[in-house]
Amino acid sequence: MQRLGRVFRISPSRNIIIKVETVPKIGERVVDENLKPVGKVFDVFGPVSSPYVAVKPTIQKPEKLTNRVLYVLPQRGERGR
Repeated sequence: MQRLGRVFRISPSRNIIIKVETVPKIGERVVDENLKPVGKVFDVFGPVSSPYVAVKPTIQKPEKLTNRVLYVLPQRGERGR
C-alpha cells in the first residue's frame, strides 16, 4: 500500500480529485486507510511539479472522502519488484 494523497474535491461528474504525492499508474486501485476499495485511477493531470489524479469512484457517496488521505494498491503481478 502506498500513500496517494489527500482528496482535494469531488468534481461535478462525481469523480474524486486528489492532489497526489506520488504519481500512480492509470488503473491502479484506490483504497482508504482501512483498505476499503474506493475506486480506480483513470486520469493524471495538472502541472508536473504538482499533479492531480481523477479517480472513478466505486462507492455511493464519494463526498464523504473530502480532505481524507487515500492510498493505492499495486496492480497484481507487480509485488516484489
